[in-house]
Amino acid sequence: MRCVQSALVLLLLASNSQAAEFVLMFDKAALDQSFNGRVHVILLRSEPATVAGGFNWFNPEPAFAKEVKNWQPGTELIIDGSAISISPISEVKPGKYFAQAILDRDLGGISFASSPGNLYSKPVMLEFDPKTTGKVKLKLDQVARASEFKESDTIRLVSCESKLLSNFHGKPIALRAGVILPPSFAKEPRRKYPIVYSIPGFGGDHLLATSTAARKPWDLAGTEAIWVVLDPNCRLGHHVFADSENNGPCGKALVEELIPAIENKYRGNGKRLVTGHSSGGWSSLWLQITYPDMFHGCWSTSPDSVDFRDFQRIDLYNPGSNMFVDSSGTRRPIARRGGKPALFVKPFSDMEVVMGRGGQLASFEAVFSPRGTDGQPLQLWDRKSGAIRMDVAKDWEKYDVRLVLERNWTKLGPKLKGKLHIYMGEVDTFYLDGATRLLKESLATLGSDAVVQLFPGKDHGLVDAALRERMNKEMAAALKE
Repeated sequence: MRCVQSALVLLLLASNSQAAEFVLMFDKAALDQSFNGRVHVILLRSEPATVAGGFNWFNPEPAFAKEVKNWQPGTELIIDGSAISISPISEVKPGKYFAQAILDRDLGGISFASSPGNLYSKPVMLEFDPKTTGKVKLKLDQVARASEFKESDTIRLVSCESKLLSNFHGKPIALRAGVILPPSFAKEPRRKYPIVYSIPGFGGDHLLATSTAARKPWDLAGTEAIWVVLDPNCRLGHHVFADSENNGPCGKALVEELIPAIENKYRGNGKRLVTGHSSGGWSSLWLQITYPDMFHGCWSTSPDSVDFRDFQRIDLYNPGSNMFVDSSGTRRPIARRGGKPALFVKPFSDMEVVMGRGGQLASFEAVFSPRGTDGQPLQLWDRKSGAIRMDVAKDWEKYDVRLVLERNWTKLGPKLKGKLHIYMGEVDTFYLDGATRLLKESLATLGSDAVVQLFPGKDHGLVDAALRERMNKEMAAALKE
């Protein structure tokens, strides 16, 4: 009811004879200082409980952004047809929307919208017509809060400041994880346990420990282990626990700081496995080959591209390659449903331009690209033409899993014996199966005993009860060796 009343007030204030524009003001009580950064207005199709979580990848909401400098509390800011957008305000389909303004303070969270500390306006319902709606006033007086981690006797939060990452970024950076303990942990205070480190996919974090605990992950086919859900998020996306010029020494911080802290507190026995799905699948594989003595086995499911000759069907090393279209000029898909393209690279890239930070594709640049003179990751592709920069693609080689293995196999081969398990659907939703096929061929040529399997008919949501049971048995066997 409150939302409807607010909408009526706004509609009374709006002129019905002029093109739509948004008039924003932020409250001094919410932020008592000037603001430099990006401001957004999103037209949501359904009312959010608090603040918008981001965009629907397959059907992005109309959204408009503006870079501002020295915006003062209590003063008005206009967002109109000149705003950064996927398509301009004038092309928004008339209809019912919930308008919400967001001020991205960029304080460390992954989301441009809902990161803790961001300011936002209460959602306002309105019948929107770009030609006649006129001025829509939005007051940013709400502050986004961090989600609460709910601990219990068997689910614990670990949060510790990383000296390595704090020194890199010049401000305190915390490492976080959700620890799931087996029932015997409290009953056997001297017992030590193997630990499985699990890495969520893009957007997931340690808060998933609560839902993960419901399936009793500590029970590995009769072998008990502590299960740890890691937080791979950073302000530029998913850092995949790889050291990089932009995100800092994320892998080193995990191995040298967080893992020792967890294992000292929760009685680790020195045997550890790593697993993950999607971006977490790539992360788990990267950690296993980067720290082959640290982990006793890796179970990677639906990993992001593990061979950049097939980066979601794009050969990044081929001169003249374009992110948006293939050699025949046909637009490139980035996702499929029911065997048919459902999402294309160009609009997906355009959506991330509006976001400003924290997008999936830009997240890859944050990890794999060098840092530019402006302090930002070098862009792999031109955001307007889609042309790929070969010099940046060359720099990506050091994160190409296939190349890393081939170039270091003499050293890595013996250390990875029996440790690599990579599972992928044959019709992966995001076209990640092609890279996995190439890696499988390469590993076979190297003489590796890696288990690389593609499952017929399976898409990105590969992991079901049967595969989970299989992996549990394989993990149990690895821990007994």
